Amino acid sequence: MDITITPKAESFMRRMVRFGNAGANAGFRLIVSPGGCSGLSAEFSVEASPQFGDYVVEQDDLKVFLPQACRELLEGYTIDFADTMMETGLKFFNPNARGVCGCGTSTPGNTDPTVATVNVASIVRRPS
Repeated sequence: MDITITPKAESFMRRMVRFGNAGANAGFRLIVSPGGCSGLSAEFSVEASPQFGDYVVEQDDLKVFLPQACRELLEGYTIDFADTMMETGLKFFNPNARGVCGCGTSTPGNTDPTVATVNVASIVRRPS
């Protein structure tokens, strides 16, 4: 499995898991699907344990739960986190994307197809 999680993304995921109150074995569940001109749309949650069939990426004591289809989509990607005045959220860098698209469907204002962004403002906590 070739996915890189930057220290900024790891820190954000750890905070989500810590404040998610899902227990000692909890992890960050990341679901991505094809969509938008940058190639991905994504959502995430904090889960007490992986679901059946999930691939578990472990980085130190952080667990990231990825469904099989998501794992395949993220192969080769770098997951980063941005926290600036202009954007806050996870960013997915695809080293294999080429060209420029200006529709801004998946990432408003983004014209770089190598980057997909998940805005933190879109986070909704699921009822337990």
